[in-house]
Amino acid sequence: MNYHNYYPVDIVNGPGTRVTLFVSGCVHQCKGCYNQSTWRVDAGHPFTQAMEDQVINDLNDTRIKRRGLSLSGGDPLHPHNVAAILKLVQRVHRECSDKDIWLWTGYLLSELTPEQLQITTLIDVMVDGKYEQEQRNPSLVWKGSENQVIHYFNK
Repeated sequence: MNYHNYYPVDIVNGPGTRVTLFVSGCVHQCKGCYNQSTWRVDAGHPFTQAMEDQVINDLNDTRIKRRGLSLSGGDPLHPHNVAAILKLVQRVHRECSDKDIWLWTGYLLSELTPEQLQITTLIDVMVDGKYEQEQRNPSLVWKGSENQVIHYFNK
Protein backbone atom coordinates (compact mmCIF):
# COMPACT_ATOMS: atom_id res chain seq x y z
CA MET A 1 0.00 0.00 0.00
CA ASN A 2 1.05 3.57 -0.61
CA TYR A 3 -0.05 6.66 1.24
CA HIS A 4 -0.32 10.15 -0.11
CA ASN A 5 -0.40 12.33 3.02
CA TYR A 6 -0.05 11.86 6.74
CA TYR A 7 -1.10 14.35 9.39
CA PRO A 8 0.01 13.50 12.94
CA VAL A 9 -2.20 16.32 14.23
CA ASP A 10 -5.48 16.95 12.41
CA ILE A 11 -8.70 18.65 13.52
CA VAL A 12 -10.60 18.50 10.23
CA ASN A 13 -11.12 14.80 9.39
CA GLY A 14 -13.32 13.59 12.22
CA PRO A 15 -14.13 14.75 15.75
CA GLY A 16 -11.42 15.98 18.08
CA THR A 17 -7.70 15.96 17.43
CA ARG A 18 -6.76 13.02 15.23
CA VAL A 19 -4.04 11.25 13.33
CA THR A 20 -5.03 11.14 9.66
CA LEU A 21 -3.68 8.91 6.90
CA PHE A 22 -4.62 9.51 3.27
CA VAL A 23 -3.92 6.32 1.32
CA SER A 24 -3.36 6.02 -2.41
CA GLY A 25 -5.65 4.11 -4.77
CA CYS A 26 -9.25 4.75 -5.73
CA VAL A 27 -11.36 3.06 -8.40
CA HIS A 28 -14.31 5.43 -7.98
CA GLN A 29 -12.68 8.55 -9.45
CA CYS A 30 -15.63 10.75 -8.55
CA LYS A 31 -16.34 13.84 -10.60
CA GLY A 32 -15.28 16.86 -8.56
CA CYS A 33 -13.00 14.86 -6.23
CA TYR A 34 -10.70 17.21 -4.32
CA ASN A 35 -8.06 14.50 -3.94
CA GLN A 36 -7.48 13.25 -7.50
CA SER A 37 -3.75 12.91 -6.87
CA THR A 38 -4.54 9.88 -4.66
CA TRP A 39 -6.31 7.85 -7.34
CA ARG A 40 -3.32 5.79 -8.52
CA VAL A 41 -2.25 2.95 -6.20
CA ASP A 42 1.42 3.78 -6.83
CA ALA A 43 1.05 7.50 -5.99
CA GLY A 44 2.72 8.88 -2.90
CA HIS A 45 5.00 6.92 -0.60
CA PRO A 46 5.22 3.25 0.42
CA PHE A 47 3.45 2.54 3.71
CA THR A 48 6.34 0.89 5.52
CA GLN A 49 6.62 -0.73 8.94
CA ALA A 50 8.33 2.47 10.10
CA MET A 51 5.32 4.51 8.96
CA GLU A 52 2.92 2.13 10.71
CA ASP A 53 5.02 2.48 13.88
CA GLN A 54 4.84 6.28 13.50
CA VAL A 55 1.04 6.16 13.39
CA ILE A 56 0.95 4.09 16.58
CA ASN A 57 3.51 6.30 18.32
CA ASP A 58 1.59 9.44 17.38
CA LEU A 59 -1.69 7.97 18.62
CA ASN A 60 -0.02 7.10 21.93
CA ASP A 61 1.85 10.40 22.34
CA THR A 62 0.48 11.88 25.56
CA ARG A 63 1.67 15.44 24.79
CA ILE A 64 -1.42 15.86 22.59
CA LYS A 65 -4.74 14.28 23.52
CA ARG A 66 -5.78 12.58 20.32
CA ARG A 67 -9.22 11.09 19.97
CA GLY A 68 -8.41 8.68 17.17
CA LEU A 69 -7.32 7.68 13.70
CA SER A 70 -8.92 8.82 10.45
CA LEU A 71 -8.39 6.82 7.25
CA SER A 72 -9.17 8.50 3.96
CA GLY A 73 -7.70 8.73 0.52
CA GLY A 74 -7.92 7.60 -2.16
CA ASP A 75 -9.91 4.77 -0.69
CA PRO A 76 -8.74 2.72 2.29
CA LEU A 77 -10.97 -0.14 1.11
CA HIS A 78 -9.45 -0.28 -2.39
CA PRO A 79 -8.58 -3.97 -2.92
CA HIS A 80 -4.88 -3.04 -3.11
CA ASN A 81 -5.09 -1.47 0.40
CA VAL A 82 -7.22 -3.95 2.31
CA ALA A 83 -4.44 -6.14 3.75
CA ALA A 84 -2.37 -3.19 5.03
CA ILE A 85 -5.42 -1.34 6.40
CA LEU A 86 -6.60 -4.49 8.18
CA LYS A 87 -3.16 -4.94 9.75
CA LEU A 88 -3.09 -1.28 10.82
CA VAL A 89 -6.58 -1.23 12.38
CA GLN A 90 -5.89 -4.52 14.17
CA ARG A 91 -2.79 -2.97 15.68
CA VAL A 92 -4.58 0.26 16.62
CA HIS A 93 -7.36 -1.80 18.18
CA ARG A 94 -4.75 -3.75 20.21
CA GLU A 95 -2.31 -1.00 21.17
CA CYS A 96 -4.51 2.11 21.23
CA SER A 97 -7.84 0.75 22.42
CA ASP A 98 -8.92 4.12 23.80
CA LYS A 99 -8.81 5.68 20.29
CA ASP A 100 -11.65 5.56 17.79
CA ILE A 101 -11.18 4.80 14.09
CA TRP A 102 -13.02 6.61 11.30
CA LEU A 103 -12.85 5.51 7.65
CA TRP A 104 -14.08 7.13 4.43
CA THR A 105 -14.80 4.94 1.39
CA GLY A 106 -16.52 5.26 -1.96
CA TYR A 107 -17.91 1.74 -1.59
CA LEU A 108 -21.34 1.22 -0.07
CA LEU A 109 -21.56 -0.94 3.04
CA SER A 110 -23.81 -3.33 1.07
CA GLU A 111 -21.11 -3.74 -1.62
CA LEU A 112 -18.22 -4.72 0.64
CA THR A 113 -16.38 -8.00 0.18
CA PRO A 114 -15.80 -10.31 3.16
CA GLU A 115 -12.22 -8.96 3.38
CA GLN A 116 -13.43 -5.35 3.46
CA LEU A 117 -16.15 -6.22 5.98
CA GLN A 118 -13.51 -7.64 8.30
CA ILE A 119 -12.14 -4.08 8.64
CA THR A 120 -15.56 -2.73 9.62
CA THR A 121 -15.58 -5.02 12.67
CA LEU A 122 -12.59 -3.07 14.02
CA ILE A 123 -13.58 0.52 13.25
CA ASP A 124 -16.06 2.83 14.93
CA VAL A 125 -17.37 4.92 12.05
CA MET A 126 -17.49 4.50 8.29
CA VAL A 127 -18.64 7.15 5.84
CA ASP A 128 -19.64 5.33 2.68
CA GLY A 129 -20.68 6.25 -0.85
CA LYS A 130 -19.09 7.99 -3.76
CA TYR A 131 -18.84 11.77 -3.71
CA GLU A 132 -21.64 13.03 -5.99
CA GLN A 133 -20.86 16.56 -7.15
CA GLU A 134 -24.54 17.15 -7.99
CA GLN A 135 -25.44 16.37 -4.36
CA ARG A 136 -22.64 18.45 -2.83
CA ASN A 137 -23.64 20.21 0.36
CA PRO A 138 -20.98 22.22 2.21
CA SER A 139 -23.12 22.30 5.37
CA LEU A 140 -22.84 18.54 5.87
CA VAL A 141 -20.67 17.31 8.72
CA TRP A 142 -18.05 14.62 7.92
CA LYS A 143 -19.32 14.01 4.38
CA GLY A 144 -19.33 15.91 1.12
CA SER A 145 -22.55 14.94 -0.62
CA GLU A 146 -26.11 14.09 0.43
CA ASN A 147 -25.92 10.48 -0.77
CA GLN A 148 -23.13 9.51 1.60
CA VAL A 149 -24.06 7.68 4.80
CA ILE A 150 -22.32 7.75 8.18
CA HIS A 151 -22.37 4.31 9.79
CA TYR A 152 -21.68 4.07 13.52
CA PHE A 153 -20.53 0.60 14.54
CA ASN A 154 -20.65 -0.74 18.09
CA LYS A 155 -17.44 -2.44 19.11
